[in-house]
Amino acid sequence: MNRLIIMTVGLTHSGKTTFAKALEKELPNSVVIDQDIHAEFLHTYYESLLPKEGSNIIKYALTQTIVNYAVNDTSCHLILCNANRNLKARLKLLDHFRNNGFTSILVYFDLPESVLNERIVKSQRSTAILRTASTFEEVLSRQQEETNNSDVIEPREGEAEHLFVIKRPDEIQSIIQKIVQIV
Repeated sequence: MNRLIIMTVGLTHSGKTTFAKALEKELPNSVVIDQDIHAEFLHTYYESLLPKEGSNIIKYALTQTIVNYAVNDTSCHLILCNANRNLKARLKLLDHFRNNGFTSILVYFDLPESVLNERIVKSQRSTAILRTASTFEEVLSRQQEETNNSDVIEPREGEAEHLFVIKRPDEIQSIIQKIVQIV
């Protein structure tokens, strides 16, 4: 069986998790791996272990353990619904999955800033996942500033076997159907 790795790329509140959950329902034998869940779990049960500054090494280690298990001990298609905005890290992940026989798909959420701001204002999401910001407005502002950083680059043709770009929320269902057809 040809296994898929679907990676979402985008700013906070662009719809990555909502898309991933909807895709998981329609793509048989798939699993969503969401670092926000890992961050919330660590914040709830292991707050004293979280680093005060720098990278959240424990969150990344937890995610890597889950990914390794899914790759090596299951036959699941994987849906990574993290931001995946850093080009070097994204390419490293894609290479890892290609070396393990996966077909790679990037789904880039390129929604207008006005849509993101509106979603943040209406959001019911817990801020418990946040470690270095106190609001999602702060997260969005920081992510927008990072876009000027050469390491944070939007996905391009050729990075993965398939690239889908979502510019409007009403495109989500058609992209899901295209991904399901790849299997």
